[in-house]
Amino acid sequence: MSAGQTGAGGTISAHGLGGAKDLPVPAELAIAGAVAALVISFTVLAVAWREPRYDGVPTGRPAPDWLDRLASSRILAIAARVLGMAFFLYVAAAAVFGKDSLINPFLGTFYVLLWVGLVPASLLLGPFFKAVSPARTVSMLFAKVSGVPEGEGLYVYPARLGYWPAALGLFAFVWLELVYTASTDVGPVRLWCAAYLGIMLIGSAVWGTTFLERADPFEVYSSLVGKLSVWGHRDGRLVLRSPLANLATVVPRPGLVMVVGVLFGSTAFDSFRESTAWLQLVQSLSASRVLPDTLALVAFSGGVALVLTVATMATGVTSETPRRALPDLFAHSVVPIIVGYIVAHYLTYFVEYGQQTVIQLSDPFSRGDDFLGTADLQVSYWLSSHPTLVAVTKVLAVTLGHVVGVVAAHDRAVRLLPRRHQLTGQLPLLVAMVGFTVGGLYLLFAA
Repeated sequence: MSAGQTGAGGTISAHGLGGAKDLPVPAELAIAGAVAALVISFTVLAVAWREPRYDGVPTGRPAPDWLDRLASSRILAIAARVLGMAFFLYVAAAAVFGKDSLINPFLGTFYVLLWVGLVPASLLLGPFFKAVSPARTVSMLFAKVSGVPEGEGLYVYPARLGYWPAALGLFAFVWLELVYTASTDVGPVRLWCAAYLGIMLIGSAVWGTTFLERADPFEVYSSLVGKLSVWGHRDGRLVLRSPLANLATVVPRPGLVMVVGVLFGSTAFDSFRESTAWLQLVQSLSASRVLPDTLALVAFSGGVALVLTVATMATGVTSETPRRALPDLFAHSVVPIIVGYIVAHYLTYFVEYGQQTVIQLSDPFSRGDDFLGTADLQVSYWLSSHPTLVAVTKVLAVTLGHVVGVVAAHDRAVRLLPRRHQLTGQLPLLVAMVGFTVGGLYLLFAA
């Protein structure tokens, strides 16, 4: 939601504290510290990490038997699908029959609980959305009714498409949220959701559930973030593994670079669009700001993808690794950076407006109902009342995300690049990550 929107609980800021004046940490100090952490991390890795440790082969320590049985239980899988579908229908009823206003919980569920909440849920539980996705549930039910083998479609999903449909879907979402002037009107958001569900159902009927794994923007997003969890599978058994080992199992496919470009670039654009310079520019134009905002969003998303592509290809390669394959092979290292910026950018927004949404969910039709027993709860603004804690958390999240990204990229470089290029070949990517750090923190403080 945009800055200055007002809900039942008061003014909602733009996904954060509201600007540099509210961050009791000097921007220069935060940026210098984050850059120093990156450079020191790379130096230590260059000296102490000379052999690859994560080759993408599933590893891990077997989880306790009771936990493995629980995780693989059909009852748990069915319960997750039933609860996911029930929640979807409940919110859909609010979207169809509720009031067209900011107090309609459909908006908060879509923008806060779904979009932002996917990150903590996937970090804690793995690919969370895949387990509760209403599109996947309906697709499975259609397959059972029609007698089609589960997961199969009429055709095989084209490998060349990769994650490109998901990248397009993610861009459509962030455009709706950040650019479209009626992004908080129930009607347009409801239409977007209907189109999304229709495309997912048609696609899964044609190409099977592989389409959902590669094209569903929310499932792809959740699955990528879930690679930073401690949960994995090996030979059909639940295992515990380090997030870095899990991250190394991301399968490079066409479009992966654009997926991370949209996720990272849109978060940066969300800060940029509220900066004084940009606001002055768009306000000086006589036309709507939709076109300049759209162009800026494209530039940010495409710019991240372009920088990553150039930085990863600017090195020597072995005969086994085509240079054009490097961007997708290194794209997984941007995932922890994305998570760090999501935490930094949406922290107070998620905690405080998320509470407001839970309260509003008890009264989906704005009639004074209390179906869930949460209508009388009050939003706690404890987090906003401790700005130093929030500021430090934001800077640490960004820094930690970049450090983990550097480690993931270094391990991949040691495995893929010729020995003489294993360090020098990483320098362009390190420069790119330093640029991401400086630019991201600057926008975070300057918005």
